[in-house]
Amino acid sequence: MENANGCISRPSRKRKLPQDGDEMLNFSLDELTEDLLERVLSWLPTSTFFRLSSVCKRWKSVAASESFKLACSRIPSRDPWFFMVDPNLNQSVVFDSAERGWKKLNHPPLLLHNCNCDSIPVAASGGLVCFRNMSGDYIVCNPVTGSCRELPPVDPDSQDRSLHAIAMNAYSNYNGSYKLVLVSGDLPKLSFKVYNSSADCWEEEIILRRKAYDCAEFDSNDDDDTVYFLSRTGNVVVTNMQRSPSKQYSSVITLKDCEEIVYFLSSSGTVVACNLTHKYFSEYPRLLPVFSEYSIDVVECKGEMLVVVLSEFFESASLRVWKCDEKTKTWNQIAAMPPAMSHEFYGKKVDINCVGAGDQIFICLSSAELCSYVLCDFVTNEWVELPKCSMNGDALEFMSAFSFEPRIEASV
Repeated sequence: MENANGCISRPSRKRKLPQDGDEMLNFSLDELTEDLLERVLSWLPTSTFFRLSSVCKRWKSVAASESFKLACSRIPSRDPWFFMVDPNLNQSVVFDSAERGWKKLNHPPLLLHNCNCDSIPVAASGGLVCFRNMSGDYIVCNPVTGSCRELPPVDPDSQDRSLHAIAMNAYSNYNGSYKLVLVSGDLPKLSFKVYNSSADCWEEEIILRRKAYDCAEFDSNDDDDTVYFLSRTGNVVVTNMQRSPSKQYSSVITLKDCEEIVYFLSSSGTVVACNLTHKYFSEYPRLLPVFSEYSIDVVECKGEMLVVVLSEFFESASLRVWKCDEKTKTWNQIAAMPPAMSHEFYGKKVDINCVGAGDQIFICLSSAELCSYVLCDFVTNEWVELPKCSMNGDALEFMSAFSFEPRIEASV
């Protein structure tokens, strides 16, 4: 056989689609049953859910249905969003870790009321974020949908004691099952109180005993364990940490081997662990000498407590992630920012506020001279500085962040 240009024609080796293949190429989502369509759409990134209602009437109906929320709840996990903290901003700003970009959300209506306009986020879990107003009342919110719930007031007697930690644990996004834990008192006399969403009430306060073999440093100190000393530059430094309002209750909660443990930082920068299951607390060994200048924060990643420390020595700054060996009670380094990046923070009195999510740690670094955000993958030891967030041409500066899963089905 000869073709038109005089070349010998050879049989094509390309595989041809069977006749039925044409029908598959012409397949339309309109042919899916309602149940299958909901399952398919539930796998879309949460950011696309806002646009579903504008595609067609059927998709709009699906997006508003309760069965679609149920389908979304069956998705094992979603890439985290980081809820940014700025008390002077009446709008919610998040960093989307999947799309590596900033998003602006409508502020929940309840938080715009006069009595709640000064509320700041203090804890987060699952698809929910918890806010606290100046009166000491708590509001739980789904930042994606804007739905809110004001919790019953805490017992006034509990509010009179020093509050150390606020931690949240969501057990079911769809059913709105979560707990809010408050740890208060003066070391070494600590207690905790739990709000249970299933019963919609605060449970009885429980006293925490000190673990028998804990070598707590506060045994030999007064209630005020503040230490003052001169730095090498001649400045007076105080070891009693002054944290930003949103992170003064910096704490995390873990569930491991059926034990719930809340970790928080004492005023002198040591990590205190409160075992809610066995009702005792203990103090971890200090990471750095008390006379060292450093900033520290505690995070939770995949059920483990980690500590992030920014310290200065040998005329340079070092930002490292540490994990404690529970058997030997020794700290082991698991990640470190490249020196070329961390050196920028030397001598600038930078404060760090961190939050964990899976293998990632979101770090806010702030001082009078700079404001920067870094995302660290401590498994690969990859450190990425994030772009600035701007609104109306002005760069926004955030003190800290809270991690949550963007879930439209999360119920308050």
